Amino acid sequence: MSAALQRLGDGLVAVVKEDCPTCKLVTPVLQELRSLGVGVQVVTQDDPDFPEGLEAIDDRDLEISYRLEVEAVPTLFKIEQGEVLDRRVGWNRQEWRDFTGVESLGLEMPEYRPGCGSRTTEPGAAERLKVRFDASSLQSRRVEIGGEEDPIEACYARGWSDGLPVVPPTPERVERMLSGTRRDRAELVAVVPPDYAECTVEKVAISAVMAGCLPEYLPVVMAAVEAVCTDEFNIHGLAATTMAVGPVVIVNGPIRQRIGMNSGINALGQGNRANATIGRALQLVVRNVGGARPGGVDRATLGNPGKYTLCFAENEEDSPWDSLAQERGVEAEASAVTVFGADAPHLVIDQLSRTPESLAISLAGTLRALANAKLVLGFDAFIVIGPEHARVFSDGGWSKARLRQELLEILTMPAADLVRGAGGCAEGLPESFSSEEVCKFGNDALWFVHAGGRAGMFSAVMGGWARGPRGSMPVTREVKE
Repeated sequence: MSAALQRLGDGLVAVVKEDCPTCKLVTPVLQELRSLGVGVQVVTQDDPDFPEGLEAIDDRDLEISYRLEVEAVPTLFKIEQGEVLDRRVGWNRQEWRDFTGVESLGLEMPEYRPGCGSRTTEPGAAERLKVRFDASSLQSRRVEIGGEEDPIEACYARGWSDGLPVVPPTPERVERMLSGTRRDRAELVAVVPPDYAECTVEKVAISAVMAGCLPEYLPVVMAAVEAVCTDEFNIHGLAATTMAVGPVVIVNGPIRQRIGMNSGINALGQGNRANATIGRALQLVVRNVGGARPGGVDRATLGNPGKYTLCFAENEEDSPWDSLAQERGVEAEASAVTVFGADAPHLVIDQLSRTPESLAISLAGTLRALANAKLVLGFDAFIVIGPEHARVFSDGGWSKARLRQELLEILTMPAADLVRGAGGCAEGLPESFSSEEVCKFGNDALWFVHAGGRAGMFSAVMGGWARGPRGSMPVTREVKE
């Protein structure tokens, strides 16, 4: 038991504050209890001279209120051997009579008055008090900065930034972020390459603070961290490659709407806090926990803007097809993230096609050019189908499976056109392939997701890194809240 609670001893304890009409109302009742010899200790949250004449315990630092978990004042407690046996909130004449055993208590008082919010419920108070009075709360190493040092510049100086300003992860902000999950702060989320450092829920929360997330985004960030740290995804290889690829995060399920993610206009662009900060938080985990920093392990020759963040939600409600997560085995009512190692989106413009056959040829043209038109079989691709293009396929009765099969057929071509030197280009397949027909992609290498604004006949394709055991595969994980 804390020293603050030891000061109270056993018996009745009333927690009040001067800035509360109901606390002022019950002052005569507290005085009456004292006069009748009923021991009641008064704890005041704001004014040490209130209530007048009752010699209240000064709790302006709110430690007693914090440890008693006071949410409203007045609250009357019954304490025995340091344990709270019972409590009454606000003023209810009959309840106070039953609680104190004084049948005549409060004869001149109204029957009932609600209380006021405790000072422990003021904005930021819960996190501040937990940091101050719960020494076991945060386990991460704390870094002290000078009183005149700018916290944002301090984050830059210590190498914690992705190049944009980060939110300084103060203990109070981290505590607030942790309120977004029921998982224990010490639970291991993943071991993050390339340093293979253990990343707990608390460590993810720190990165989420720095990225600008709200607490309700934290479960999505953790699911993304879990997904990229699998052997199948291979974030170590993705970070170390010289290719311009990074993790793309696609969110499905009810949590999309609950946290306000964008799946419509500008879904792959700026302007939505959840989209922007969830992807950024993942990248900061990989950078600051895993150690993948540009110029170090991260050896991308060019990189791409998606390496800051590329995260969006699927528009499931207007899609003619099952969602990406459902296609990958997740129940419709569950929330999930799918991560994919990809380069920047490539726009597909087709304003004229009104049949799925014609539109599939347009998509295939852009897919053929991914990485290099003469390189095949070594890559995955995600196709973001815009709503107007989706309508063309829907009106034509094409399922995802039909579209995938048609694209694979269109993208099958004579290998003689793809061998090294063909067409005057030294890049390409070995000469031994020259007598075969080959497809640009394997049977399980094309994935579709529905997103974007309703106006404009556009889609986009994102080409992957090397696929399979030597590269990276898409990974889907359910969101655990």
